[in-house]
Amino acid sequence: MEWTLKSFDELTTHELYRILMERTNIFVVEQQCAYEEIDGYDTKGHHLTLEHKGELVAYARLLPGGVKYNVPSIGRIIVNESHRGSGIARELMLKSIEIMVEEWKVENIKLQAQFYLKHFYQSFGFEETSEEYLDDGIPHVDMLMNVGNQAVKEIGKE
Repeated sequence: MEWTLKSFDELTTHELYRILMERTNIFVVEQQCAYEEIDGYDTKGHHLTLEHKGELVAYARLLPGGVKYNVPSIGRIIVNESHRGSGIARELMLKSIEIMVEEWKVENIKLQAQFYLKHFYQSFGFEETSEEYLDDGIPHVDMLMNVGNQAVKEIGKE
């Protein structure tokens, strides 16, 4: 298995198709959410993928500041159902944060978390910045990581 990070223009049509298909399978079909999956942000972001034998195992969309929010953000975070519980979600988040901190030199990272996953994101140093709210019928909370926070420096040392 190998991590790849590509801009929208670097994605092949087959890679883009796999990403959109897996995101739709998880967010629209599995979670029964009717929402605008093709939201216009993909073309401005970077796409972190983990594939194994042609199957998309994990994915996250990394957006620079000023695209969706004023600060850089991580979104559309998914792990294929067959690989859940294997630790890949943690690897995905660590890799996403590493790219944004080490390569992009960001100071803050935002994400819109499904509420039931807030403790998972808190384990990386994200802190709640909103009350719980419904987004497409699913409870969410906005979260922000300050890169200078000590919790961030301890990521991966567990």
